[in-house]
Amino acid sequence: MTKKIFTDKAPAPIGPYSQAILVDGKFLYLAGQIALDPASGKFVDGDVKAQTRQVLKNVEAVLLAGGASFQSVIKTTVFLKDITDFAAMNEVYAEYFSASAPARSTVGIASLPRDARIEIEVIAIVEK
Repeated sequence: MTKKIFTDKAPAPIGPYSQAILVDGKFLYLAGQIALDPASGKFVDGDVKAQTRQVLKNVEAVLLAGGASFQSVIKTTVFLKDITDFAAMNEVYAEYFSASAPARSTVGIASLPRDARIEIEVIAIVEK
């Protein structure tokens, strides 16, 4: 049993995909988020720290819409356009996942949608 999750507090999908899918009322799979402002639909300029903050705000909005939170995240995958941004990204990431650090993979990648510096996808367990 699957349910599509959508919130206007995160950017609308820019392609044929869902913001998240809830499986069996328990497992929440989020699509990757980039640094789009949900209100304007415009890309947030700035360094990887600024982009990471916006990405994690978007992730949080989708998590909440699906009945989860940062504390219920069990796995993340971080895609970085420039792997030398790892330390700066990690600094902001730790602000959101300090107490409940999930399993994580970080991958250097040649390019991302809208020339983003970072994209993060998440898997969580719903807290109901």
